[in-house]
Amino acid sequence: MSFVGALVHRAYAMIRRAGAISPANPAGYRFGHLGEGVSIAFPPGAIFGERWIEIGANTLIGERVSISCGMMPGPDLGPHSIVRIGESCSIGRGSHIVGHQSIDIGDDVFTGPYVYITDQNHVYDDPDVPIGRQWPRNNPVSIGSGSWIGTGAIILPGSRIGRQCVVAGGAVVRGEFPDHSVIAGVPGRVVRTYTPEDGWRAPGVAALDRPA
Repeated sequence: MSFVGALVHRAYAMIRRAGAISPANPAGYRFGHLGEGVSIAFPPGAIFGERWIEIGANTLIGERVSISCGMMPGPDLGPHSIVRIGESCSIGRGSHIVGHQSIDIGDDVFTGPYVYITDQNHVYDDPDVPIGRQWPRNNPVSIGSGSWIGTGAIILPGSRIGRQCVVAGGAVVRGEFPDHSVIAGVPGRVVRTYTPEDGWRAPGVAALDRPA
């Protein structure tokens, strides 16, 4: 039985290697751009609208990550890319990146597993029409280079997260956040910021004197 188990594990490892999407295999050709060294792990999640997806060099996409553009496969979404992921990023397994207008993820952005990022949400303007039948609304999303997005975080439409930010696991983020912010909670708010003079500290809390 141990021999059979080892054989199964070896075969599955081969399948994972063969099934990964990269710039060098036919599945990679459908993307708007895949930089050198990109790997989308097998098995992937739901991936469609590849023509409007750009992924920078040396970015790693984990297992069962869904990246999509538009409501469904097929429609022409125009001449410009919609989802742009920078270089040397790592997107954790089971995450979802769902673009309709514009999602920009900078370089060296790392996420934990099961992160959800979208630039579209349903509206509830008309109280007499089921919410799922009301036309959704788009608002661009951007995540600055060098940021870390914790496990299970949700980045909602209209979020603009600065460079070198931390989003705590489970946070629900919407709004604009400056560079070097730590964002936590539901709804997400800034719980710590950084300045060269004071280092990291909570908003409204006086900085401790630093030794000379």
